[in-house]
Amino acid sequence: MHALEKRHLPLEDEVEIVSAISAILGSVSNRELQNALLTRLLSSSYEAVKKLIDDDNHSLRQNPALYTQVLNSATRGLHRMGIVFSHLISPLPSEPSSDDPILGLLRIFWPMLEKLFRSEHMENGSLSAAACRALSLAIQSSGQQCMVLLPKILDWLSSNFLSFQSHDCYVRTASVVIEEFGHKEEYAPLFITTFERFTQASSVMGLNSSYICDQEPDLVEAYTNFASIFVRGTRKEVLAASGAILEISFQKAAIWCTAMHRGAALAAMSYLSCFLEIGLSSLLESEGSFSTIAIHVISHSGEGLVSNIVYALLGVSAMSRVHKCATILQQLAAICSLSERTIWKAILGWESLHAWLLAAVQALPVEYLRQGEVETLVPIWLNALGGAASDYLESKSCNGVKSDYGHMQGKGGRVLKRLIREFADGHRNIPNLT
Repeated sequence: MHALEKRHLPLEDEVEIVSAISAILGSVSNRELQNALLTRLLSSSYEAVKKLIDDDNHSLRQNPALYTQVLNSATRGLHRMGIVFSHLISPLPSEPSSDDPILGLLRIFWPMLEKLFRSEHMENGSLSAAACRALSLAIQSSGQQCMVLLPKILDWLSSNFLSFQSHDCYVRTASVVIEEFGHKEEYAPLFITTFERFTQASSVMGLNSSYICDQEPDLVEAYTNFASIFVRGTRKEVLAASGAILEISFQKAAIWCTAMHRGAALAAMSYLSCFLEIGLSSLLESEGSFSTIAIHVISHSGEGLVSNIVYALLGVSAMSRVHKCATILQQLAAICSLSERTIWKAILGWESLHAWLLAAVQALPVEYLRQGEVETLVPIWLNALGGAASDYLESKSCNGVKSDYGHMQGKGGRVLKRLIREFADGHRNIPNLT
């Protein structure tokens, strides 16, 4: 591997070479030989990272050229470690052994990473991204063996994000943690705290318009992906205890779905749809803990959601958002329809949806609408929403069996999607509002 470093290959070429070597070593059946070969493969990578983290007196920083070289070497080393982790298979929980290669790597990798995450070097975006990627792959490969480290890992990720808020890699790696371990009841408070810290970060709280969102699309995508995994991957009791932070994230995502940046807008819509889907499922299951939170979040945030969905359907980028906008409106209509039959009718029902849609259309500047559109659009859409909601609810409880049939596949859903597509098509020459 020292020879590989000296050749200064492009990262893509190096990834291919290390991947090929790792795949071969991963198939070696003799554990002792496998561990020896892995250690040899990564020895220069360990040295590169140690050279950086052992610089306690900051002497490297006094020589910018040398510091850049050491940073780049450490970044490459972390990339290699991540590649090796990705090619190793975690043993079954019942079969861990002291000579397991993943355990062997973790014994060396973990102390280095611990020191690295606490260092000022993580200010460097490339180094942070490489360290987070290596950590993500280590978590995915080692499985349960990483579980006892979760408190430290999530504390590092959230603390470093607060320190270096342009580095969305910390949020993305936290998503991997939640995806792997979100169902673990004993870590519930830790997951909630992490979500709170990300949400309350000034960089996230400052994303309060589509214009600002367009300046930070990667952060929007990372945060909404984390929020989606949190809602989908943690226990209902955890969601019930996260009501305030879920409401903030829901309201933020409603704003972000109006962004011009396609990836950011669609990621925000995916989170909104995910939240509505889980909320609707809880209502159908009469699952009290989260369904109550979902009703309150939607009742407080529905007007803003509908308004922003309508805005998202204006302008040149609207056609790519038709399906997600239609899905969100169908889910919202289904929840309002279902809520009509419950004790929550007073705070969320069909009248709520009617009022939100009317307010959204009336708030549009006159030049954004055709003559008479205010009077005709609301009743036509409400009628379509009623049919789409019925389709959705029927598909979710057809013969007592849940299905994923509801998204636009029934007649009502198709009519709604057609109306929304026609609206977007008819208003595509209008610039997006910001």
